Amino acid sequence: MPERAEILHLLCDEPAGSLRQEAEKITLAQKGSHVFVRGLLEFSNRCKRNCLYCGLRAQNSTIRRYLLPQEAIIASSEMAVAAGADTVVLQAGEGCFDAGWLADIVREITSRLGVPVTLSVGECARGDYELWRKAGANRYLLRHETSDAALYAKLHPGYSLENRLKCLRVLSSLGYEVGSGFMVGLPGQSLESIADDILLCRKLNVDMAGIGPFIPQGGTPLAAGQGGSADLALRAVAALRIAHPRVNQPATTALASLDPARGQAEGLRWGANVLMASFTPPDAAKDYRIYDNKCRVNMQDAARAIEEAGRTHILKNI
Repeated sequence: MPERAEILHLLCDEPAGSLRQEAEKITLAQKGSHVFVRGLLEFSNRCKRNCLYCGLRAQNSTIRRYLLPQEAIIASSEMAVAAGADTVVLQAGEGCFDAGWLADIVREITSRLGVPVTLSVGECARGDYELWRKAGANRYLLRHETSDAALYAKLHPGYSLENRLKCLRVLSSLGYEVGSGFMVGLPGQSLESIADDILLCRKLNVDMAGIGPFIPQGGTPLAAGQGGSADLALRAVAALRIAHPRVNQPATTALASLDPARGQAEGLRWGANVLMASFTPPDAAKDYRIYDNKCRVNMQDAARAIEEAGRTHILKNI
């Protein structure tokens, strides 16, 4: 398995063609040609945190806040499964809903639809994680965002990388399939830090890792920052595939946002094997603005990216 110096070589110096081919070869050997498609539902944009890069930050007064009712969440989940999504992903800002309310939704989806449920709702108490696991949640996504503790603290006022990693370990101990990941191109981030991100994903033995370029969002302290490079993000996807071959990797929405025509197909060619298709109701989706010009990937977009990359899927109603 490659270590830090070798990963830095992959990120900086390895010829792009040979890096992509090696990552694609490992992906096909480890995961086959099938691409998993998750149905993503962003059920609330309320958040108690003030992360410097995120449009959902609590101090952003320019967006309409929402929390979808249970019946709307169930209905959108049914639509996702009917279209061929193999998993329902419930995502929201942090700390602005009742844990028991979410447990009821998880229980309803798993019993009625019979698909895995993935949660992505941030750092929570162990008791909440236990409650959702008992309700039937199978997977949990909690990106560490950066392995640089000082940079993490700067970007996430009042929070620490140490607690983030503690949550990831708690989730793993409770039997969740755990997902993490990071951004590429954050202001103040180094290439060495990106290599450490990759090594951290392997050390944590995560089941899934999402890597995407940093995209500035208006109205945040980093609005004027330079965005991350799609090319470097793709190199990081490939390097992680080589360093941690079994991991599931999405071709992230951020790649599609930078290049709607080719971004996700390229992600699949460089080592990804998962896509996230949005089933957030349109009236809510326009207010789920993590970053500017976010692409809303639908099932048709997902199918087109998969076919363009020469991979296979089982999507319906397209």
